[in-house]
Amino acid sequence: MSATPLVDVENVRTRVDAVLADHVEALRARLAQTSPDAAPLADAVEQMLSGGKRLRAAFCYWAWRAHGGEPASPAAETVVRVGAALELFQAAALFHDDVMDDSDTRRGLPAAHRAFATRHEAEGWAGDPRRFGDSAAILLGDLALVVSEEAFAAAIAGEAPGLAARARAVFDLMRAEVTVGQYLDVLAQALPWGEDPAADEARAREVVRAKSARYSVEHPLALGTTLAGARPDQVAAVRAIGLPLGEAFQLRDDLLGVFGDPGATGKPAGDDLLEGKRTVLVARAVARARAAGDDAIVAVVRDQLGRRDLPAEAVQALADAIESTGAPQDVETLITALSDQAFAGLEALDVTEQGRQMLVALGHAAVDRRA
Repeated sequence: MSATPLVDVENVRTRVDAVLADHVEALRARLAQTSPDAAPLADAVEQMLSGGKRLRAAFCYWAWRAHGGEPASPAAETVVRVGAALELFQAAALFHDDVMDDSDTRRGLPAAHRAFATRHEAEGWAGDPRRFGDSAAILLGDLALVVSEEAFAAAIAGEAPGLAARARAVFDLMRAEVTVGQYLDVLAQALPWGEDPAADEARAREVVRAKSARYSVEHPLALGTTLAGARPDQVAAVRAIGLPLGEAFQLRDDLLGVFGDPGATGKPAGDDLLEGKRTVLVARAVARARAAGDDAIVAVVRDQLGRRDLPAEAVQALADAIESTGAPQDVETLITALSDQAFAGLEALDVTEQGRQMLVALGHAAVDRRA
């Protein structure tokens, strides 16, 4: 492959970013007509969209190219615009996710609910700053969702009715599944945990598939393939690749959420431990500690996971305890198995060779990353 960053091949990122900039400016103008007080909402959406790897848009674009899409054709603009709608949907999900996880940061900056709470406090406004911040971030997510819907509808407006309907079905299913996945994640945080690690891990993987794997990889691949006019069996084939690759993508996130470099991830070290995320990693750590008869590690993980008041040294000790069980290597092995399954499927696809190579490279970028 070229030394050019993957999402820059055929200017995918530049073109998607240009579409996103247009949507932000249109949003800014619309909000200005409503009230000058709404300007910070457009600023927050713009900031959220300014980060991100654009992998979802790239998966969509290169699935389309792999199935015969021509880069100089009018249809290419449709696919780029659909990629922008995917990025807007991700922004909506992140606004909401940060509230539900009570996250402090997003990509190295204060999460939106924290930023709006800080502004409330600095201005000396009435009421509870935290509640104001949470409310603002929820509404920001809703606003990004509205713009995402508008962007997608505009993108497919010129397509043949049958093709547009098939693409719409993929997009709608993706949005519904992510919403259900978010609920399953919230539910998993509330259910009894730590007594049956196998059941905990099964639940964690169910959340991974519904909340992240499908919308991160499977649905973008299915959208691009559908927009290329592919047959149902071809769409099914990319879905069979996208699900394990998407699961590996999220499992990598789970490892980075505990052991990642804050300078690269944009989040504090061990942030997932403070947030109490009941991941495959922690379920496997408890299972291994139980099997080894190490009740101390079981107790540490169960008692300290999700404690926001843990000092940095205690967070590091908890991460060290998890690492000592061998659970991170188990997750690495699972990532490799899922990735191998996906890459084997990619090799078997009847697609253009350039498209295959790009999808393989994007897959490695998704699962081998350090941020």
